[in-house]
Amino acid sequence: MNTQTKLAIIAIVVVIPLTSIAVYSTNSNQQYTPIDNSKLQVISSFNPLHEFSQIVGQDKVDVRLLVPVGVEPHDWEPTIKDVQEIQKSDLIIINGIGFENWVDNLAENNYQGIIIDTSDGILINDPNQENTTDPHIWLNPVYAKKQVQNIELAFSNHDPENGEFYHTNAVQYSEKLDLLDLKIRTELSNCNNDFIAFHDAFSYFAEEYNLNQYTIIPSSNSHGEVTAKTLENVISKARELNIKVIFSEESVNTKTSQIIADEIGGKVLVLSPLEIVSDGDYISKMNQNLENLKEALC
Repeated sequence: MNTQTKLAIIAIVVVIPLTSIAVYSTNSNQQYTPIDNSKLQVISSFNPLHEFSQIVGQDKVDVRLLVPVGVEPHDWEPTIKDVQEIQKSDLIIINGIGFENWVDNLAENNYQGIIIDTSDGILINDPNQENTTDPHIWLNPVYAKKQVQNIELAFSNHDPENGEFYHTNAVQYSEKLDLLDLKIRTELSNCNNDFIAFHDAFSYFAEEYNLNQYTIIPSSNSHGEVTAKTLENVISKARELNIKVIFSEESVNTKTSQIIADEIGGKVLVLSPLEIVSDGDYISKMNQNLENLKEALC
């Protein structure tokens, strides 16, 4: 590795933590509209679950997004105003698997509603076999379908009068997720298996579609530590596997991925974990991910 590359790596190690601080300090001025008490009052924890809840509930449910679009949900904590809005809800839709670290504090605030853990019934087999489990189940369309079904069941149990409506919506959307799953499975079936993601978010996706995920950030939190040694190891792995695409994400500094790509004579593409996206819906974003994976692997 030449001197210029080493200096660039050192610069990245310094810059990334500062970038992380800037992201964390983002203040969400979440706006709430008046409540229609005739509808089921639902709080969805973050963007994909908000979309799923809206699709299932449509005009029969008042669904509010807790973590605003554009805000990193991993370490987000509710404000006093957020807690007040939570107290008014009948249901809170969460991802589970430790993704919402603020949930355990709701009991201390005497929350009277019901927490719906959409990971219920999903048999988690963490590919990494580490002490901490990857929470990104929504990136596997098969698991996302189960999350949609769990939301439908929760809505139907708490509003049985509209149960058939919720069920019909969930079935129709599940069919679209089945088509997405088939498309991914088919179009990646004859391609290479190894890819380098920015952070450990695609474990379940990789397992579902027989891929091997390597990462720049070893943790499931995209703001984990980046060290010079880490970047050297990733560059070495990319060369070993003849990888020419290094993935980044919408919300992170691309310089880290670019350093690696420049060193291996490759390029940087986006592989979105869909956590803080502001454009497109779940299926369109997953299709964008598929197109970028095909460019990298096929």
